[in-house]
Amino acid sequence: MASTQCFLHHHALTTPTRTSSQRQVASTKPNHIVCKAQKQAQEGDATTLVSRRLALTVLIGAAAAGSKVSPADAAYGEAANVFGKPKTNTDFLPYKGNGFKLSIPSKWNPSKEVEYPGQVLRYEDNFDSTSNVAVMVTTTDKKSITDYGSPEEFLSKVDYLLGKQAFFGQTDAEGGFDSNAVATANILESSTPVIDGKKYFNLSVLTRTADGDEGGKHQLIIATVSDGKLYICKAQAGDKRWFKGARRFVESAASSFSVA
Repeated sequence: MASTQCFLHHHALTTPTRTSSQRQVASTKPNHIVCKAQKQAQEGDATTLVSRRLALTVLIGAAAAGSKVSPADAAYGEAANVFGKPKTNTDFLPYKGNGFKLSIPSKWNPSKEVEYPGQVLRYEDNFDSTSNVAVMVTTTDKKSITDYGSPEEFLSKVDYLLGKQAFFGQTDAEGGFDSNAVATANILESSTPVIDGKKYFNLSVLTRTADGDEGGKHQLIIATVSDGKLYICKAQAGDKRWFKGARRFVESAASSFSVA
């Protein structure tokens, strides 16, 4: 019997040779398959020899041709969807509180620290406590968040959320601070969206302190009034971490906040 063996040849000029037991055919075409017939002589029964490697290659090729594999697309920092199954967002976990709900970064841990009046929730980054989210619920005689005035006027009434200046001596701090001031807050953006018929105040604030080592803090404040209660969600991160990926988690946590 005779078996067929195939080999991959690169661009090369080969001189044909002949022997008594085999015949080779040479070609100068690059990256091509060259087959040769080789006589296998055995005493007794003649058997057909099949290359295991060739058979395995054929099986793999057939399997690849018969299957449809979706690209394992994944954003930086996310797990690749290797097997084409539907992905679930594991970066955030849903949280449902008393009268409100939001999504919390899955790598943030609950904290027992109480910073503000009426605080009912606080989660913080397990690597950096400066990155955190908190929810406060207090009673109010207002019927709507707009009864507090504009978003800027509302912030002036709850400025304790931004931290109070503890130093009141004489100083001329560097970094653009006014005389005798060691902290400053700037409203970067404000809006008044309506969600499920209820108006909210959204504020983005950058606070800075003279002794801060983060270059300031980005603080997102979401507030609304419902059933005689003032609901406030505040999420924040230090300026350096904000631009190194924390922004996505802070913004997603704040924007997911809503009341029932």
